Amino acid sequence: MGERTPVAVNNAAASARLAVGEALTNLAAAQIGDLGKVNLSANWMAAPAIPGDGADLYAAVQAVGLELCPALGITIPVGKDSMSMSTAWKDADSGQQKRITAPTSLIISAFAAVADLRLSLTPQLQQLEDSVLLLIDLGRGRNRLGGSILAQVVSQIGEATPDVDDPADLKNFWNVIQQLGREKKLLAYHDRSDGGLLATAVEMAFAGHAGVDLEIPNGHNAFAALFSEELGAVIQVRSEDLDDVSLTLRQHGFKACTTRLGTLNRDHRFRVKRAGQTLLDENLFALRAIWSDVTRRIAALRDNPASAESEFQLKLDPKNPGITPKITFGFGIVDTEGTERNTEHTKSKPLGRLSSVTSAPSSVASVSKKIRPPIAVLREQGVNGEVEMAAAFTRAGFKAIDVHMTDILSGRVSLRDFRGLAACGGFSYGDVLGAGEGWAKSILFNDRARAEFAAFFARENTFALGVCNGCQMMSNLHSIIPGSDHWPRFVQNKSERYEGRLVSVKIEQSPSVLFAGMAGSVIPICTAHGEGYAEFKDAAAAQRCSASGFVAARYVDNHHRPTEQYPLNPNGSPLGMTAFTTTNGRVTILMPHPERVFRSACMSWSPRDWGEDSPWMKLFYNARAWVA
Repeated sequence: MGERTPVAVNNAAASARLAVGEALTNLAAAQIGDLGKVNLSANWMAAPAIPGDGADLYAAVQAVGLELCPALGITIPVGKDSMSMSTAWKDADSGQQKRITAPTSLIISAFAAVADLRLSLTPQLQQLEDSVLLLIDLGRGRNRLGGSILAQVVSQIGEATPDVDDPADLKNFWNVIQQLGREKKLLAYHDRSDGGLLATAVEMAFAGHAGVDLEIPNGHNAFAALFSEELGAVIQVRSEDLDDVSLTLRQHGFKACTTRLGTLNRDHRFRVKRAGQTLLDENLFALRAIWSDVTRRIAALRDNPASAESEFQLKLDPKNPGITPKITFGFGIVDTEGTERNTEHTKSKPLGRLSSVTSAPSSVASVSKKIRPPIAVLREQGVNGEVEMAAAFTRAGFKAIDVHMTDILSGRVSLRDFRGLAACGGFSYGDVLGAGEGWAKSILFNDRARAEFAAFFARENTFALGVCNGCQMMSNLHSIIPGSDHWPRFVQNKSERYEGRLVSVKIEQSPSVLFAGMAGSVIPICTAHGEGYAEFKDAAAAQRCSASGFVAARYVDNHHRPTEQYPLNPNGSPLGMTAFTTTNGRVTILMPHPERVFRSACMSWSPRDWGEDSPWMKLFYNARAWVA
């Protein structure tokens, strides 16, 4: 995304060019290849009926539509406009006519097919002392402050604004970042133009939980260097790769505008120096308290205030090690002809607050790849997770069959043809009757459907998986699922909001056939639900379920302890309980989404030493081995 509206107060054409530039310096973190593969969506907002604003709009459209984008070789095939960005009213007290008009605004969305998402770069600093930070300055030392956040907070607009002075620079920047990313020479990347150098470096420090020492080059005004919102980026590079990276930057014309900016420190300090003088020296967590305070205040007004405060405090805990997986198994499948698909997780060095702790004895199942047992991937109106679910089961050796509830209700499909059933996530019937309850009632109150599902669950050679909305639905079918009387129902999250996060769950010892051999592991997983709180009849019922041995997984904190703390437990379920199985282990329900993270690359974060399959693939391999 790119948007530099404040600059338009001074220079509408520059604002439009910067919006394109910011979108491209942002998108450069993904591996796309040639810049010509990028397309733009342009959202224009202006008030051309106001004197002068029509001219500003014309200048901005000409700047990007007729000049910059043709020079870059990219197109704008889609967009929209809002041409009434001014309003007038009569002040009730003074009787005076008043008017407010928005600056000419361009919001750019840049999009393209990603060649390899595993090579995407993020602002997360890697905690390697033997690394350096470099600034690639497309402003080439101008450090113009017009329209910057610094100008705004001192109630000014400034004079000269940043701009795209040379389209060739922007194109070369794209090419060099794509090359260095493809060659895996960059550890971290963050574009600079929205907030300036100080904001960029602080965000990278927060993302990596790493202290940073910055050195402003001599001859640069400190305020201009730290707050100018010129185009560019900060990159983290291994010291051993510095010569190669510097050579590549020189070859693309960036010798004069690449600066060695600083290094990392292990004492969680954020320091800024110039000519040996310390300009800023703050504890990283103290800075984050300031940085996150606005978020906390907004969330406290919108959400459950206790949840907002809990999340705020978690960010400031210096002893929080971050997401720390622990894998107690290896996994894979060997077909009877001897072809092995296996992902072995081996011990890795800690990566800091985000680290991998693994121990992986082999646990490889043997099945025939020539036989693909059918599994019913069940969905209802509003369900949206069937493609990921089908992909995971297909990868494990099943033949995934798309089964809609109308197929069951009409008799077109019978569950007697399947050994496995997976109920997918989403929002069946918009959750208007409560999470999954409408879906469940469409089964319980239909004679044909009820008989089909009851017969399926009664067969001893079947298994079932319910995820998210499917978990909620199955929890309401406990009257026809043998051995599920201890299951809870699921209601609104304690945060009072939809929760989409990456959290950690610990696999418990249980009879679940899907979690076989996984007990003791702590694995990151994504959540996406608004009603995931496990509600029991009373506290005693929750305690009995917790101690029953039929809890398959719990939310845990980053020390691997079961937790109710938000957002480590995103819905607040008692004792961290989030996955449940029947007394025979054949039916398992869980609120998080293993099917969305069966590939390591699909996780928003995973240890760098993980292979193509994430540990969650074992759940699907277990299912295939069980039906073999």
